Amino acid sequence: MNQLLAGPPETIKLSVGMVLLPQFTLLPFSAFVDCLRLSADSDDASRPINCRWTLMTSDGTPARASSGTHVAPCDVFQPPDQFDYVVVCGGLLPAHGRAADSATIAYLQRAAARGVPLVGLCTGPFALIEAGLMHNRRCCVSWFHLHDLAERYPHVTPVADRLFVVDGDRITCSGGIAAADLAAWMVERHLGRAWAQKSMHIMLIDRARRGDSAQPRPTFHDQLTDNRVRRAVLLIEQSLTDPPTTAALARQLNLSRRQLERLFHKELAMGPAQFSRVLRLRYGYWLLCETTHSTADISIECGFTDNAHFSRRFREQFGATPAQVRKRETGRSRRKSNISRYGRIAHERSLRMG
Repeated sequence: MNQLLAGPPETIKLSVGMVLLPQFTLLPFSAFVDCLRLSADSDDASRPINCRWTLMTSDGTPARASSGTHVAPCDVFQPPDQFDYVVVCGGLLPAHGRAADSATIAYLQRAAARGVPLVGLCTGPFALIEAGLMHNRRCCVSWFHLHDLAERYPHVTPVADRLFVVDGDRITCSGGIAAADLAAWMVERHLGRAWAQKSMHIMLIDRARRGDSAQPRPTFHDQLTDNRVRRAVLLIEQSLTDPPTTAALARQLNLSRRQLERLFHKELAMGPAQFSRVLRLRYGYWLLCETTHSTADISIECGFTDNAHFSRRFREQFGATPAQVRKRETGRSRRKSNISRYGRIAHERSLRMG
């Protein structure tokens, strides 16, 4: 095990083996491990007393992250049945070839055969799919990698509207900071809620989100048949706060402006500029419903010059002002909360009466 001052075996309530793929992303890795680290000890010494984590690569050499950072020390693959979970952390995908090498694929298959739950972070689920371990399973993926997964594995149905998905002994996570939410879910299961809350609070995260919480992403789901339009849409999705002009998009795609506009009209019945505006307005709608950000902040985040411009375009698109939408959605949430609360009260009363 690549840790010092580990607690005795009888104190370990959660043991995780971390498989780091080449070019893995640091944020989901560090968010996941830090949640474990902060829940592993009662003080600030970061001793792995309550839980432990073992970093592994196929040959035991330091793992290189997508940022160029090397993480060491790493062990060679350890017997999987010593872990409560084996977690695969991915990142950048190779343009050609597989997401994981043959040794990693064989290790994951061995872990599955021994009944060890498998977890995929970021593009880690790609390795689980390649190992043949996601058959008839739901597979959570970031909206950013939705098209990558659909193109590589057309037989897999991705879930891109949640933070993470627990499907029996296969757990997949969209990546990013959602890895902390997933780690907190694991910590709560094995150590208790107080330990999970402790980790999140020290990380300055208000609370752990549920796996079925929505990903903060653009709300565009249409299937695109033209790869050039798909690439343009991805560029727009990546730049919602500072949307590119049609001319800039065309230059990046080595197309003329007229060609790009013609392709968009064929696929989406609207031009790139109009599509960008609709996409940003839909994102603004999501932010109004899912966050407490002010309308002024949302207008900036969605790439509009000012609040008045955003509100005017919003009303044209949805037939209501941002304030009306927020009031309506807040009312719905309160009604749902009351229904849930009254349901719990009725259930408790029925138990007492019984």
